[in-house]
Amino acid sequence: MSHREPVVSVGFVSLGCAKNLVDSEIMAGALLKAGLCLAASPEEADVVVVNTCAFIRAAKDESIQAILDVCAMKETGRCGIVIVAGCLPQRYGRALQEALPEVDAFIGLDELGRLPGVIRQVVGGKRGLLKVSARAGKVIEPRLPRVLFTGGPYAYLKVADGCHHRCRFCAIPRIRGPYRSRKPDAIVREAEHLLANGVKELNLVSQDVLAYGRGLRAKTNLPALLRALGKVGGQFWIRLLYGYPALVSDELLDAMGEVPQVCAYLDLPVQHSHPRILRAMGRTAPAGREAICRLLDRIRARLPGVTLRTTCLVGFPGEREAHFRDLLALVEAAEFEHLGVFVYSPEEGTPAFRLPGRVRAGVAAARRDRLLAAQRKVVDRIAQKRIGQTATVLIESRNSGRTRAVTGRSQREAPEVDGVVLVRHARTAPAVGEFVQVRYEGQRGYDIEGRVC
Repeated sequence: MSHREPVVSVGFVSLGCAKNLVDSEIMAGALLKAGLCLAASPEEADVVVVNTCAFIRAAKDESIQAILDVCAMKETGRCGIVIVAGCLPQRYGRALQEALPEVDAFIGLDELGRLPGVIRQVVGGKRGLLKVSARAGKVIEPRLPRVLFTGGPYAYLKVADGCHHRCRFCAIPRIRGPYRSRKPDAIVREAEHLLANGVKELNLVSQDVLAYGRGLRAKTNLPALLRALGKVGGQFWIRLLYGYPALVSDELLDAMGEVPQVCAYLDLPVQHSHPRILRAMGRTAPAGREAICRLLDRIRARLPGVTLRTTCLVGFPGEREAHFRDLLALVEAAEFEHLGVFVYSPEEGTPAFRLPGRVRAGVAAARRDRLLAAQRKVVDRIAQKRIGQTATVLIESRNSGRTRAVTGRSQREAPEVDGVVLVRHARTAPAVGEFVQVRYEGQRGYDIEGRVC
């Protein structure tokens, strides 16, 4: 925009996973580079960008409702332009445009960096724009220094995009395209900028972070990247999120143990435990409860004190009570520190969509609740063992009110998805972004309580 044109402020509604949040941050950086400004909130913006999720039906419904809510702001607030970005337009394209004529423009995953130009076009009078490539395939590098929307002393660092796995229930490969790794030098450079600007925890994310290096030159892999990040130096954490269990190698575990900044934490979605259901899901390895337990034993032996998180999927077509009980037995025996459960969502375009043997919604929901109840007992047992121990905690936020407590996380807790550490202190509260030693004293639900040593 020329200097004579009014300054346009842009607000964001970012939905879905941490990878989507990074995409929103990338778009915000592109806007600043183009001379636009970011609004403090969507309610104060001239333009609102809704960055959507289309992973499962519930996510799609949430995205559609968010779009409608923002479009309603055209009548009641400052907002005059609504742009829908990300996975939903990438998946549904023109059908979404036809269903939502009140939206001014739609942009796909490869077009995120074109947002400033799209805004200029809409401000200039164009409406109903659809900028979505047939297939996502780019690697979009963020503008440095990064814009952060996390609101805490941590950042998500996306190391790759897309997915090469073929899980039969998952639409992600169709939405985000094939797996493509970023170059390691670019990742290290971004990490250096983040750390120089006060970030204390780098959460490495992609659809499968353990596959990092795919498509790049030989010997470019996650262990090499961890060692390169460790050479940056200083006190900070590196956390690995979302990894395919079969890709856990001894080389990776050794690198995690050797690089002092790397948290002994792995997020490994196993999805299920029964071989028949795993085969139906297209999950080839580990192939069953015994194989999963052997993998966990190997990880715990090679990386003592490791924290393990997983995700399970219940109600997949053909899952019977005996299959579910096998999964329940795994959860009770494996003692994952953290566990999430999804109910199967039939997604059009996926191989599982037409599978027979659909599980009734009520039965699937009950299985989810039973699995979570079993996991709660595991959480309670683990928490009781932690009481009396000490750990380093990263202070994440100052609590409001007069209570002498702040909120933080240890290496055992990932941001947003796990519990937190409620830290009591003496007269002077630790600062946000400070590492402190805490002695654990009690448990409050999924959170743990402690006091500054």
